Amino acid sequence: MVELSRAVEDYLKAVYHLTARGGTATTGALAHEMGVASPSATAMVRRLEEGGLLTRLDSRSLRLTAVGEVAALRVVRRHRLLETFLARVLDVPWDEVHDEAELLEHALSDRLEERIDTKLGHPAFDPHGDPIPPRHGTHREDWGRPLRGATASCRFRVQRVSDRDSAALRHLGLLGVVPGAVLDVEEQAPFGGPLWVRVGEHRHPLGEPLVDLVHGTIEGDDHDRDE
Repeated sequence: MVELSRAVEDYLKAVYHLTARGGTATTGALAHEMGVASPSATAMVRRLEEGGLLTRLDSRSLRLTAVGEVAALRVVRRHRLLETFLARVLDVPWDEVHDEAELLEHALSDRLEERIDTKLGHPAFDPHGDPIPPRHGTHREDWGRPLRGATASCRFRVQRVSDRDSAALRHLGLLGVVPGAVLDVEEQAPFGGPLWVRVGEHRHPLGEPLVDLVHGTIEGDDHDRDE
C-alpha cells in the first residue's frame, strides 16, 4: 500500500477533480493540474497504479479505485471543512480560503477534523457551494447547470462557484454572485459579448471567464418563480 503522503493525496485529489464533472484524467491533464513536468506525473501515476489507488479505463484514461476514491474524498472533505471554518469562524474572505485550506488539509488530524465539523454544525456545503463529503457513506458531486447555458428572461439560482481563480471570486463576491443568489438573466450580447444579469437592483456584465465559473439551476416556470 502506498503511504498517503502530501504528494500522493494531492494527486488523488487532482484525479478526483478532473473526473468529478465527467471529464477525463490523463497523465498530461494531471501534469497540467499539478503544475509539474510530464515525467514527474508519469512516475507518480505508475506508483499509484502499483499501490492499488489508480487504474486505467483504457490506454490513456485514469480513474480512482475504490480505495483511491476513499482517500481522495478524505482530503476533499478536510479541504472543504477547513474553507468553511476559515470563512465562518475566522472571517477569511471566500477568495482566500482555498489557498489557506491547501496548506492545512494534510496536517489536520481526525480528532480536530471532527471537532471542526461539530463546531460548524455539520455543514453540507463550503463557502463556494461545493458539497462536503460525509465522513461515512456516499457522496455526490452535483454541479447543476452552467450559467453559460442560461437564456434571456430566465432566473438562475447560483449553487456553486468554482474556487480556482481567487481574483474572479473576489469580483463575483462584490457583485453578489454567490451561492444562494438569484440572477435575472437579461441578455447575451452578440459576437462573444458579456452575459448581462441583474442581482437585486444592480445590472452587471459577466464575461466568458466569469460565466464559466458559475453553476446552479434555472428557474424557468411559474412554479420555480413562486418559490
